[in-house]
Amino acid sequence: MSKRFVVETIERAVKTAAQSAILVIGADQLDALSADWGNVASFAIGGFVLSVLTSLASKPLGDDDGSPSVV
Repeated sequence: MSKRFVVETIERAVKTAAQSAILVIGADQLDALSADWGNVASFAIGGFVLSVLTSLASKPLGDDDGSPSVV
């Protein structure tokens, strides 16, 4: 794995974790004071892990340019 692959995989995973956290909080009910932060963290970590696994699974399919993208 190249440095580019690792950096881009982490970047994608962080974005997915943030999206998962927003999903749990609720986009139209953004009330950070009443959010169940245990659930928010759990979903964010789950999204992070799934994103990393998706990038790792995509590695052999894409060009050998060091990108975690399939295309």
